[in-house]
Amino acid sequence: MLDVRRLRLLRELARRGTIAAVAEALAFSPSAVSQQLAVLEREAGLPLLERTGRRVRLTPAGQHLVEHAEAVLERLEQAEADLAEARGGLAGALRIGAFPTATRAIVPAALVALARRHPGLEPMVSETDPAAVAHALRAGDLDVALVHEYDFVPAAQEPGLATEPLYEEAMYVAAPAAGAAEPDEDPVDRIAQGAVLRRHAGAPWITATPGTLCHAMTLRACQAAGFTPRVRHQVDEFATVLALVAAGQGVAVVPQLGIAAPADPAVRLTRLLMGRRTQLAFRSGAAAHPAVAAFGAALRASVPPDLAAPRAVR
Repeated sequence: MLDVRRLRLLRELARRGTIAAVAEALAFSPSAVSQQLAVLEREAGLPLLERTGRRVRLTPAGQHLVEHAEAVLERLEQAEADLAEARGGLAGALRIGAFPTATRAIVPAALVALARRHPGLEPMVSETDPAAVAHALRAGDLDVALVHEYDFVPAAQEPGLATEPLYEEAMYVAAPAAGAAEPDEDPVDRIAQGAVLRRHAGAPWITATPGTLCHAMTLRACQAAGFTPRVRHQVDEFATVLALVAAGQGVAVVPQLGIAAPADPAVRLTRLLMGRRTQLAFRSGAAAHPAVAAFGAALRASVPPDLAAPRAVR
């Protein structure tokens, strides 16, 4: 009979491409991963892997088995949800991944509401960039996470994961107020997106660090406007980004939740037509798990009223 734990290793190999990457993600040694996959091949009775240099490619039989593994693992998540419902009363750890702005602006209120209704539940929050969430959920390092996507950086479909929409926030270009092209305008306005971005084509830019969705969003938005930004600073925390903008160090694109109220008068904010959509992500089959459902309900009740209802993903 096929072992579920080995099926999970095979699925991770299909996603990550190398045994070393699987070992690092799941806290195994590479030799242990290789040994377990060899046992799975013996259980299956035919080759599942083809080795090409450092990378390992799945055979057609291996790819087909991964499809079955996805279905099996989803059913196991559903079984765990049913058992948790039958036990009644939520207790134990709930491992939550969240990106910084949501962690600051929404998650604390959700945790307060969750503690009132389910005092036996122990939420454990880890700051996690959305780009790393899929692997963390599939590896079991997280139970649920907040992720986001931008108009220029749509979320990829991740096998084994499901999402539910939470909210949408506006995006702004933040530029130094001193020497602004049109200082008599209201400090927050909405004009054609390409035009406002091109207005700052010659300025230095502040982006998030490479590899993050926020970094890709700024680059792609500027490229869609017809230029590649000249990046001077790379900073992930939006409060620091805005402090650098106020100091005349560059221009940045920031989300609504990244802007403190009241806005710094040294920063000119121009609203763009693009947005950032936030979703709740979890393993497929876990939507009905009482802890996941309870956290989702607490989050929705904690979303500030000035954030928009999520649009359909384009």
